[in-house]
Amino acid sequence: MKFNGTKNYIATEDLTVAVNAAVTLERPLLIKGEPGTGKTELAKQVALGLDLDMLEWNIKSTTKAQQGLYEYDAVSRLRDSQLGDQRVNEISNYIRKGKLWESFESNKKVVLLIDEIDKADIEFPNDLLQELDKMSFYVYETGKTIAAKHRPVVIITSNNEKELPDAFLRRCFFHYIKFPDQETLQKIVKVHYPKIKDDLLSTALSQFFEIREQTGLKKKPSTSEVLDWLKLLLSEDLKPEDLRRETSSALPKLHGALLKNEQDVQLFERLAFLARNQR
Repeated sequence: MKFNGTKNYIATEDLTVAVNAAVTLERPLLIKGEPGTGKTELAKQVALGLDLDMLEWNIKSTTKAQQGLYEYDAVSRLRDSQLGDQRVNEISNYIRKGKLWESFESNKKVVLLIDEIDKADIEFPNDLLQELDKMSFYVYETGKTIAAKHRPVVIITSNNEKELPDAFLRRCFFHYIKFPDQETLQKIVKVHYPKIKDDLLSTALSQFFEIREQTGLKKKPSTSEVLDWLKLLLSEDLKPEDLRRETSSALPKLHGALLKNEQDVQLFERLAFLARNQR
């Protein structure tokens, strides 16, 4: 079982090494990187590349680790008991399985994505330590232990919104997805827009990287945003010279796809104002 990327996902060598190392070690793969660099998509492509099904657990600020195991609906059971419903005699009728439980009981190996773990509270990662280590957990309501039939490939993503506990980090294989260089980004774009002309792509990416490297930028545009921008450029049937003319005003053409807050727009407007005054 070896991941080598897919035709729809350009994986760098260090990323494929990280995925395969985590699979070999049977450790969760912790993926960090800027938002929009393809962390979530990686899990989907690993599942595709390894021919495995995928389960996705999207973490929110209110998510608790217990929800990944199971939830017991005591309120429904009490209501049913008051109504004389015979379902109350089987407590399993009131247990809702979480994504970890689903991955453990799967009849074949799966990829389990725990997406944006840093959104939850600081105790969330520690609350999963034992289950991810032992690949089993105890259900108190039924008195049964649920053990994994096949150890899932666990991929955990983080946007670095908060630090993760050291005890949790020790149990993971870590990889940081660097923002792709221009050559790699060209390959990524070609996967999505194979018919894009080289001169337009070269001009657009040069302008894109100039924007990313601008001092004082609050939010750098990401891979997903440059793909959206290029889609707009193609839909407008723009030429490289259309982009070059726009650079004189500092703001890029269709800049709303790249600049996502007013501070960054104002930054480029000030740069345009200074450029005009220096003429």
